Amino acid sequence: MDIRMPTLDGVAATARLTNTQQGPPIRVLIITTFDLDDYVVEALRAGASGFLLKDATPEELVHAVRVVAAGDAMLAPKITRRLLDLYAQRLPTVRRPTAVLAQITKREEAVLLLVAEGHSNAEIALCLHLAESSVKSHVGHLLAKLGLTDRVHLVIFAYDNGLVWQGRAPHLSSRS
Repeated sequence: MDIRMPTLDGVAATARLTNTQQGPPIRVLIITTFDLDDYVVEALRAGASGFLLKDATPEELVHAVRVVAAGDAMLAPKITRRLLDLYAQRLPTVRRPTAVLAQITKREEAVLLLVAEGHSNAEIALCLHLAESSVKSHVGHLLAKLGLTDRVHLVIFAYDNGLVWQGRAPHLSSRS
């Protein structure tokens, strides 16, 4: 779905599609050239499951379609970063739940911080000198250990628990 279309804009069309009670849920991926926070927020409120910019690579587009079709959410990394920065500014300071964090290995925490910065599995693999399949395994372990369902919730967890703040993630853990 594009944001700007003749007759009916993408946000209104998304709302109509996702608010239907008939049949299986309809998933909408917004793909646009307009990198404006207002459009992102309006599209998500209308029920969009994802938001990409038209400068996404073909591989990113295919991946996003698969993620959204599977029922998960997908946002362009730079949009994720901006929205999370805004969200983080509104959060109260939260103490780290040491019992939960104690379950996470140093490597898993490094992966979590990079996920929270909006990096893809491929980028995390390069940064940490791992195979992409290893990164996927670490993300899966994090989801299981923390009882979360997707990467977006991992990012929220990182913010909620003080691992990331005001758009900055510490290089590595300050945890002993």
